[in-house]
Amino acid sequence: MPRGWQWDPTLFRGSARYYVQGRLPYPAALAPVLAAALQLDGRGRLLDVGCGPGIIALRLAHLFEQAVGLDPDAEMLAEARRGAAEQQIGNARWLQALAEHLPLRPGSVRVATFAASFHWMERDRVAAAVLRLLEPGGAFVQVSAPQDGAASTGLLPHPAPPRAQIDALLRRYLGPERRAGQGVLRYGTPGDELAVLRRAGFPEPQIVTIPGGELIVRSIDDLVAAQLSQSSSAPHLFGAQAGAFEAELRRLLDASSPSGLFAQQMGDTELRIWRTPAR
Repeated sequence: MPRGWQWDPTLFRGSARYYVQGRLPYPAALAPVLAAALQLDGRGRLLDVGCGPGIIALRLAHLFEQAVGLDPDAEMLAEARRGAAEQQIGNARWLQALAEHLPLRPGSVRVATFAASFHWMERDRVAAAVLRLLEPGGAFVQVSAPQDGAASTGLLPHPAPPRAQIDALLRRYLGPERRAGQGVLRYGTPGDELAVLRRAGFPEPQIVTIPGGELIVRSIDDLVAAQLSQSSSAPHLFGAQAGAFEAELRRLLDASSPSGLFAQQMGDTELRIWRTPAR
């Protein structure tokens, strides 16, 4: 959990409906690469911790007997249920709870995934709990994919999103410190997962990289959704100025690209895999 910050249920309030449209997609190779790395064969249970609207759980559900998405945010879980219905995925289950209160029996999980979620949790407590939940030979998997994309390796067909101008606009509306629920992230988010997992009793991780480089073309609506999907600029943070912020953001984006389109290159996706000993 970030230093000097305390979790509260408004962290992503109002963001769920923007999440799928706004976030950069995970690579198509994610499921086959993970399946090969862990020799997944359709058996066992996946637990996606801090699942949000179920993007990872639904992407990987076909590799397991059951996929369980856990998140404290009811709006996120409603989007996950909607996604499962739209994609006709019948083996997904959704639980509303904090990761610190994992409501599953020991040894009942084959793989636990964390995608941009572990840093919000009491990590030592959650890592120790997940170790107990995993079956012998199971795996704790952290999925890291940069949401700002990668530096361009060539000429893009459309302008890149004007990140510096967007950040300046956010500072004008929300102040200089990064917001998060009712608090601020004065010291950023923690990133020393290796030490946390060692303390919990996991061995050293296997690191698998899925190369990026894919070109993603995004509209003004996509980039507005991207901003409103972030905890640091969730809709509720703007209060009565929410409409004014969105209108000003749209004007900024319109001025930055006459076509209304922007281009980003996907960055590399990194899978950190901690396995439990097989009996």
